[in-house]
Amino acid sequence: MATELTEICNHTNTRPTVKRGSKGPAVKQAQCYLNNSLTNTDLTLDGDFGPATEAATRRFQGCADIVIDGVIGAQTWSHLAFFANSPGFAC
Repeated sequence: MATELTEICNHTNTRPTVKRGSKGPAVKQAQCYLNNSLTNTDLTLDGDFGPATEAATRRFQGCADIVIDGVIGAQTWSHLAFFANSPGFAC
């Protein structure tokens, strides 16, 4: 019997590109993923992609060894989903 993956963050299933100034459930999802992927990160899940979310995104991208641009696009979403739902942290 296959084990079903339990999603740690359930704000949305969509993965649009989000960046500074973006708002909505996809940003909440990203904030939740960042909180669960990085040590010492406690972003408020407010759905507002501001400077703290951008800084956490850049930190995560550096830890995941992907392009550091502060934008959460397809590559960053993929890495975030993996680390957020894993037992360890990216860094």
